[in-house]
Amino acid sequence: MRRAIVLGITAALAGLDVVGCSSHSSHSSSVTIPADATFNAADVAFAQGMIPHHQQAIDMAELVPSRGTSPEVAALAQQIAAAQGPEIATMTSWLQGWDQVVPVDKGMDHSTHDMGAMDGMMSADDMERLGESQGTPFDRMWVEMMIVHHEGALTMAQREVAEGKDPAAVALARAIIDSQSAEIATMRSLLARLPG
Repeated sequence: MRRAIVLGITAALAGLDVVGCSSHSSHSSSVTIPADATFNAADVAFAQGMIPHHQQAIDMAELVPSRGTSPEVAALAQQIAAAQGPEIATMTSWLQGWDQVVPVDKGMDHSTHDMGAMDGMMSADDMERLGESQGTPFDRMWVEMMIVHHEGALTMAQREVAEGKDPAAVALARAIIDSQSAEIATMRSLLARLPG
């Protein structure tokens, strides 16, 4: 039942594309903030950047059931998808409430955007290599890539904690730091145990 729910979330959220969100600086320079706003450009950049960042993690998690062999990798992928899907919905609602651009769902094609320019994002070539892998080599590649991906998320979240204004956004950033730091530690330990 839980797996079905997670797969439903990931299927519903699959394929977010980014509009005007390729870097931290591009967010800040294109954002108009009302004088009395309870949020700032850093909050907008955090949400606009973290949505496609989370979506790529979900895309990576969706590859695991058909390609991986490690039960631990499968459990971690399910955990990541279950956590990050609802966070995408939360950040989307913030951007809508702030009257800011929300990353647009255009399916799985990210070819027109430089996703690799964002902290920790895998390139299209990286994702293709991962998708073509199977078995233990897939498990190792997935964990290695997800560590880099999570490290990028930590950088983005730390920036939000330092620069953000919206209390809910800063709180989510702190939660991401806590949860993804723990997952990085888990993945490093798991990587040391995987064959190859």
